[in-house]
Amino acid sequence: MSCIQQESGLNNLENPLDNAVAVVGIASKFPGAENHEQFWSNLENGINSISEVPAQRWKINEFYSTDSQAANKTNSKWGGMLAGIDLFDAQFFNLSPREIERMDPLQRISLELSWSCLEDAGYSPLELSGREVGVFVGACNYDTILRFNEDEVNGHNGTGTWTCMIPNRISYFFNFRGPSVPVDTACSSSLVAIHQAVNSIRQKECEMALVGGIHVLCSSVTYIQMSKLGMLSPKGECRTFDSQADGYVRGEGAGVILLKPLAKAIEDNDHIYGVIKGTAINHGGRARTLTSPNIYAQAQVLVNAYQDAKIAPNTISYIEAHGTGTPLGDPIEINGLKRAFKQLYKKYNLPSPSKPHCGLGAVKTNIGHLEGASGIAGIIKVLLAMKHRKLPKIVNFKQLNPRIKLKDSPFYILEENQEWQKLKTETGKDIPRRAGISCFGIGGVNAHLVLEEAPESRVSPQSTIQRPLEILTITAKTKEALRDLAENYEDFLQSPEPESLTDICFTANTGRTHFQHRLAVAGVSHRELAEKINSFLAGNQPTGLITGKAKEEAPKIAFLFTGQGSQYVGMGE
Repeated sequence: MSCIQQESGLNNLENPLDNAVAVVGIASKFPGAENHEQFWSNLENGINSISEVPAQRWKINEFYSTDSQAANKTNSKWGGMLAGIDLFDAQFFNLSPREIERMDPLQRISLELSWSCLEDAGYSPLELSGREVGVFVGACNYDTILRFNEDEVNGHNGTGTWTCMIPNRISYFFNFRGPSVPVDTACSSSLVAIHQAVNSIRQKECEMALVGGIHVLCSSVTYIQMSKLGMLSPKGECRTFDSQADGYVRGEGAGVILLKPLAKAIEDNDHIYGVIKGTAINHGGRARTLTSPNIYAQAQVLVNAYQDAKIAPNTISYIEAHGTGTPLGDPIEINGLKRAFKQLYKKYNLPSPSKPHCGLGAVKTNIGHLEGASGIAGIIKVLLAMKHRKLPKIVNFKQLNPRIKLKDSPFYILEENQEWQKLKTETGKDIPRRAGISCFGIGGVNAHLVLEEAPESRVSPQSTIQRPLEILTITAKTKEALRDLAENYEDFLQSPEPESLTDICFTANTGRTHFQHRLAVAGVSHRELAEKINSFLAGNQPTGLITGKAKEEAPKIAFLFTGQGSQYVGMGE
């Protein structure tokens, strides 16, 4: 929905570059989505990834009852669940089987995603060793501590389950020297982690930061606790802002993003997903109860975030709401939003909006409430929406909660997918796509983040270098892993909108850590490389392809082809 905006209040659209922080890498694992490409596909297609809790987690029928008053029973047996949380390549991360056996999936998944995030950003993880890279992780789940200590207790039970070890294990493995900070503010944990990481970068405590959140459900105990507090939906459906909202659905997942000063990201020619313009956190103080939201504090944290960003409210076209799907919490959040934007409109001397210009959405309707990881799920959703210039609809929405009044406000519900059009000034100048993300912790810690799309010249970078021959190098620790990785590259090379072939090969050759099992492919097009990889997977070795095993792993690799790329000359380290 485009909207002509008053230009008053738009006199300071940009922060200084050294105060803005770019997102240059993403990795995620959410219900029904092993990576952020699958995650976007699910969002775009309105997929509801909620299912019954699998029997491998716990015997759900022994703890489930439709009677909410039954002792030691939960009225919910649904959740947004991850697949394969028991799978992990211990050898890749140089960890012993004994240690892995008592290690929380939170630590394992965080390690995997940290590696993937660095590679997504085009960095060889091991080449960052010794640098001032910060690690900030939001996590508020203690299920594994409950499970592991039911059996024999040993030393690995501690290092394997302590929350502080989630970021510390990442910093240890990669040899990072920046701050390494766990954050537990319940449902706002990962957004608070981002707030701390942004401030750490601004204060030059670290040159870049891995930051995110993770949540895994391994015990019926917390389900029962939340059921007794009346939080969970007995139907297993998250109906954010809907008249039939009856509680939230628990979910699990993890996401990691790599942050870097915007000026430095531009200088280094990084791919930029989006720019963090402002953040703010606060606490609700003495509310009605310990777990009750405070509308005034929720409004104030938004005001503070937009003041930090120096951005006028009439330039915001989307809000990723906390939106848990509770009949009382959702109206409080909307009232807080309206109160905040009313104050901001007044601050910028803007007239009341003549029509809505800001859509409201909630990823919880797709994957459930990821609690400590809900904020990172929200920001990754918005970054992907900016990339694809499309706003996904709210799933399960049929009729607005009668306690929610949107008339004469800037807001409207995203009932259907729509193109994310840019707002414009009165003179027709485009305003960058901008969004806010909210998270409100059950203990009273509120967080809001203001995000802007990447600078126009950075949205779809294309290499200007034209070469008659490209060489793609792929390496892995085992033959099996090499084949798996080759299959991934084959699929990527055949994607509908492939990246520049020069960029793909450059990143694979220089932005990856290289291992003993190696494959090199030479070609002049995406199709030629994909066909040769396909031939390799079929057991053949076509002209222009070579595979082998180096004597030992080395951080760098060099391949040399002669003529038209058909003759292999040598493989070195």
